[in-house]
This record gives sequence, structure tokens and C-alpha cells, in this order.
Amino acid sequence: MLESLRADPSFHPTPRMAMAAERERLAYTVLLSPDASRPDALAVVDVDPASARYGSELYRLEMPFKGDEFHHFGWNACSSALSPMSGHTFLKRRYLVVPGIRSSRIYVIDTEPDPARPHIVRVIEPEEVMRKTGYSRPHTVHCGPEGLYISTLGGGGADGTEGPPGVFLMDCESFDILGKWEIERGPKRLHYDFWWNLPRDYMVSSEWGLPPQFENGIVAEDLLANRYGHQLHFWDLRGRRHVQTIDLGANHQMALEVRPAHDPVHEWGFVGVVVDTTSLEGSIWTWWREGGRFHAKKTAVIPPEPAAAAELPPLLQGFGAAPPLISDIDLSLDDRFLYVACWGTGELRQYDVSDPMQPRLAGSVRVGGVAKHTPHPGGGAFGGGPQMTEISRDGRRVYFTNSLYSRWDAQFYPQGVPGRMVMCNVGENGGITLDPKFVVDFGDHYGAHQIRLQGGDCSTDSYCFSSAA
Repeated sequence: MLESLRADPSFHPTPRMAMAAERERLAYTVLLSPDASRPDALAVVDVDPASARYGSELYRLEMPFKGDEFHHFGWNACSSALSPMSGHTFLKRRYLVVPGIRSSRIYVIDTEPDPARPHIVRVIEPEEVMRKTGYSRPHTVHCGPEGLYISTLGGGGADGTEGPPGVFLMDCESFDILGKWEIERGPKRLHYDFWWNLPRDYMVSSEWGLPPQFENGIVAEDLLANRYGHQLHFWDLRGRRHVQTIDLGANHQMALEVRPAHDPVHEWGFVGVVVDTTSLEGSIWTWWREGGRFHAKKTAVIPPEPAAAAELPPLLQGFGAAPPLISDIDLSLDDRFLYVACWGTGELRQYDVSDPMQPRLAGSVRVGGVAKHTPHPGGGAFGGGPQMTEISRDGRRVYFTNSLYSRWDAQFYPQGVPGRMVMCNVGENGGITLDPKFVVDFGDHYGAHQIRLQGGDCSTDSYCFSSAA
């Protein structure tokens, strides 16, 4: 009886406590069928080095429908449940909530009683999502103190352009949709990622584009005309109202992943910008709060790499270079290392951000890339490039996959992006190396996207208390 009243042991008050926890033994990776000829799936991967099946797929849960296009998914609960404001102190990190970005369908998947053989317990149809929220194309799932927050990329109508996208709330126990999160949305009209600082009571969100700008591939005319998102938005979290917009400049197209510092005493974070249309470079921006206002500045730049037209896909041949195309960033739990996935050039960069205003390049690995097609050190070709990135809680392992979005994969990598998941080992004081023995091959008919680690990871949990120095 007493055991049932204790908080889930995978919840930790501070990031440093989480770093000292037991290492992950399983990883959950979503797989998508690029041509929708097969149902999407959830793969369970063995990441326990003591296991005879280390680095292999243990189980694959196929969905009952086709055409979902899995993207970002998350746990029903995490360390945010330890918030003093929470009414859900005794939740368990048990269910994975997996949205289909193309279908607007949401699956609730139970990882108990056997974490290696998860099963579907509920399917929420797109009609219910639209009826209760007015939104479509659910994208990112974050567990908060009072429930699940799910961001969307589309509004109403068949093409998702009737009204702006936003965020809605879901009950983390019943999985009933509660409704829109925003009370006062301000000028915000596009959406992509979001995250927060719980004790400081603010949220930050970013922008990609509307469904017609991504569902059938990148729209070159819109990109060159700077019509994709380029703003950061800041919100009063508890008041659910927009408080400030920072425009990064229209040439800084597609401000995607936002990564606030994990320790809530730090009022700063990062956002990755996919491409500067004036130079093809990618960039990292640091944002912070000072004097009651938010600020942002460009703190790292990654240049394009020259390439012969014959080495490039048709979309890029006129530019004579491969842009880095920053598709994901992730921050270690000690707020020391920022990992930047350059999907276009096939590079994963590690920056030391001990000083968040002056990121310093500390390590780099290469695999894939639109021009270089660098093979993995374990042998074999690697389609795509470093994409969705996930860091172990102790910061010693960085896992990543290689698919961005089915239609975009085909434009930038017309030779195909067979699903792969690989891992880097991290040096005690920085530096990264690809593990030649860890290559998970999901087959030629599936792309691989978001990864979630058993017990939590660096892009899942939010912390309510500050770590000891």
C-alpha cells in the first residue's frame, strides 16, 4: 500500500539527481512509412550493454492505420509531476502519447506490464481533436504538472489553414482532451516547438510553417521569399497569455527546437534556426530574460559546405553548396553541452555552453550528408544525416536517427533514407565519437524519427527545483 503512494522513482526534483540515476536499458523510437504504404510503428531498442541483444530491435508495435506520419511523442508524466502545484504527485511514467502529424490521430501506448512489449490502449481520432480544440496536425508532446500539453501545426479545414495552430491540454490519467491552452494568444500565427521554466512561470515557443508549406515538401518559393517562421514567442505560463515576440529576422527561416536550461535557476535557453536565406548558414541563438524582458542574439553560426552540382539533389544544385540544415538541438542535463544536428551536411556538433552567450565547439562527428554520404564507422551506408537527437540522463551517450519528414527526405535525399539509429559516446570533459558497434537498422521501408529513453531523457523532463552547486 505504501509503495503505491510513492512518486515514480524515475521522477527527480533536480537535473543533477536525474543524472545520478540508473542508466537507460530500453529506447523507444517511432518509425514512419514514407509512402504510407505500411502503418507507422513504435520500435523498442535494447540499449543495455550487458544484454546479448544490445543495439538491436527487440520488438515492433505496428499501428492499426496507415498514413499517420509519426513525428514527436512523449511520456504521460515526468519530473514536472513533483511540482508543488501538481495534483498528480503519484503518477507513473508509463504511457507514451504518440501523435500522427499527417493524420491528426493520437495513440496512447502502455509500456506495462512488459516495457519491451508495449501495447495500444486508446486511439483518439482526428475528428475528436478538431472538435475539442479547433487544431490539427498534433506535433510535440510535453508532460506538465497538471496534464499533457500538445502543440499543433495546423488549424481547421482540410489544409489546416482555417485559423492558427496552437497548444491544447490533455488529461494525463484519462487522456481526455480538455481544450485549447491559450487564453490570450496575441499576434502568434505559426507554431512549432515549445517548452518552459516551471518555477519562473513562463513558456517559450517557436515557428515552422503551415501545413501547405511542409506536407508536400519544402516550398522553395516560400523559403526564398522568407515566408516560413522566424519568431520566438514568450508566454505567461499560468496565465496562458502571450507576453512578448522576438523576431530573429525574416532571413532566419524556420526557428525550430527550443531548449531552455534544465536548471530552473537559469533564465536562458537556445533555439536552432534551419537556414539563413542570405547565406545558407544555420545558426544557434541564445535567449534570456533580464529586467523583466526577454532578449535573443545569434551566438553560433554553421556555414554551408561547397559541393559540385552533381553531388547535390536537384533542389540545391543551383546553390553549389550543402547547407547545414539544423533540424534538432538538445541540451545535456547539466546545461553544459548543446548538441546540434546538421541534417544537410551530415554533422553532429557538440558545443560547450558553460557560457551560454559564447558557445564553444567541443566535438564533432560526421555520418551521411546530402553531398558527402559519409559511411558509419561500423560499416555500411547512412542515408540522411544526424536528425532527432536524444541524450542519456548522465550525459555520456547521445543517440540519433536520420529522417526529418517523409516529403523533405525525398527532396534532399532522393536516393532514400532507410531508418537508422546510432549512438555517440561522450568524453568526460567533452568530445564525441560514434560507437562503431551501435547501429540499429529498421529496414529500407521505414524512416526513424523521435527517440524516448526508458526512465527519462534530456528532451522529456522539466525540473521544479534547482541543483546544488
